[in-house]
Amino acid sequence: MLVAAADARAQSSATGVPNAMQGFSQNRDQPIQIEAASLEMRDKKKEATFTGNVKVVQGDTTMTSKVLVVFYESKDQTAPPPPANAKSVKSAPAPMPAAAPGPGGSSSIKRLEAKGNVVVTQKDQVVTGETAVFDTKTNLITMSGGVVLTQCQNVLRGDRLLVDMTTGVSRVESDSGKVNGLFLNQSSSQGCAQASTGAAAPLALPGASGKPK
Repeated sequence: MLVAAADARAQSSATGVPNAMQGFSQNRDQPIQIEAASLEMRDKKKEATFTGNVKVVQGDTTMTSKVLVVFYESKDQTAPPPPANAKSVKSAPAPMPAAAPGPGGSSSIKRLEAKGNVVVTQKDQVVTGETAVFDTKTNLITMSGGVVLTQCQNVLRGDRLLVDMTTGVSRVESDSGKVNGLFLNQSSSQGCAQASTGAAAPLALPGASGKPK
């Protein structure tokens, strides 16, 4: 078993860390489906708020949260009509920026904010946090609030996870000066043998600032 921690005086970071959030970039050409208990449209503010067991699915990547707020720009100055008593809302992928889940139609998505117990899953990888912001202008995803990345039995913790949707590069940051990771070797991960084959190496904090203990 290998235990690693990256130390720094102010802020510590680890780059190149594989995680479930990258699935939105890898599946950018896949259709997007959003399910929620309710949908509220605010045309003047150009906002759409999904609430109640929100679930976003794109390819093999799934994100759940309590609330999902979509900020959009209407190309024809009209908002997409809200479905009556929406329980399942599907969005058309064609007009959407790459890897940006949200309502389709004639609108252009500017920003998405997932709030409350955000969980993103792709295959054997899971990342959790309190909020996740998708900025389609910069093509950057930022998850914050006690971020935990897991792959099988490997665990990495930090304050923020930043994913560049253009390059696919991820960075985990910590304000406390520590990005903590627990990585098990292949012999210790028999329960996830296929997924953990070769997985321990890329999770060994490449590019982490400070010296591992």
